Amino acid sequence: MRTSMSARRTRCLLTVLVCGGALLATAAPTPAQEPNLISIAIHGGAGTLPRSEMTAEKEALYRAGLEAALDAGYAVLERGGSSLDAVTAAVQLLEENPLFNAGKGAVLNHQGIAELDASIMEGKDRRAGAVAGLRHVRSPIELARKVMENSPHVMLVGDGAEEFALAQGLALVPNEYFLTDARREQLQRKLSRTTASSQQRREANDLSAFGTVGAVARDRNGNLAAATSTGGMTGKRWGRIGDSPIIGAGTYADNASCAVSATGHGEYFIRSVVAYDICAQMAYGKMSLAQSADVVINHKLRQMGGDGGIIAVDGDGNLVLEFNSEGMFRGARSSAGRREVAIYR
Repeated sequence: MRTSMSARRTRCLLTVLVCGGALLATAAPTPAQEPNLISIAIHGGAGTLPRSEMTAEKEALYRAGLEAALDAGYAVLERGGSSLDAVTAAVQLLEENPLFNAGKGAVLNHQGIAELDASIMEGKDRRAGAVAGLRHVRSPIELARKVMENSPHVMLVGDGAEEFALAQGLALVPNEYFLTDARREQLQRKLSRTTASSQQRREANDLSAFGTVGAVARDRNGNLAAATSTGGMTGKRWGRIGDSPIIGAGTYADNASCAVSATGHGEYFIRSVVAYDICAQMAYGKMSLAQSADVVINHKLRQMGGDGGIIAVDGDGNLVLEFNSEGMFRGARSSAGRREVAIYR
């Protein structure tokens, strides 16, 4: 009888432990297990102002701009909107903010003209749209999305892209709309440099070298999206196009792995196919998002001499903001409680 009672007590104890463990696992899931987790990250470009030039007033303006874009994108997700709508909303606000190198306030080419590029991609069906060499489209990311949704193509450039914009009912603006005194002065400083060595030293962490804006997001349905928009590099010539409008280099999204928006020295990002490589490291190398970003940005890209960074989100909503430059204007927010905005490392 004593043995029988002991056995029953043991079985009861095991039942309580097993059931209790199951209840605990159900009641307190980790953020990555939340089925309705929403998350978004944004960037306003890698490279920073030297700390000596970043006054408290300037920093407050940059942070306010990042926060406004971050919260606008998050609000879309919070009310059940798609990741595509969220990244579009966030990037459009950054395009309208003259502090950042996209849309109004974009850097100027060698002739003093703003030439704009953008791309967008969704992870569910891997549809994508891109535009390059725009001079009159107020919101390049809006046109990139029109290319994705309303054309059989992925990338349109120059006059053809703007003709398509008119066909889509988008209003064009004079190029002067994008110009600011700060960017004119920046171009003049660039043109006044006489040696390649001094130019390279300055561009190592110059806003004129790396400015770009972007966003990545995961919505309640688990769909990912990425968007990137830029004015390119100050003083660019000969119709130069960087990585921002190139799918796989500056932008990529696949629900099976991650969504990425990049910012940095575009030539290196193109040659390294940075955005796709991060997703591929996850898909084929079975790495986590954080590991993949570290390998690509801090090792593979750095070994080539490339500076810059990325923001990325995976299918579980995990956010990574990785960069090898002195800083990166960035922000992240999720329903798991994360909310941050930062500039320097």
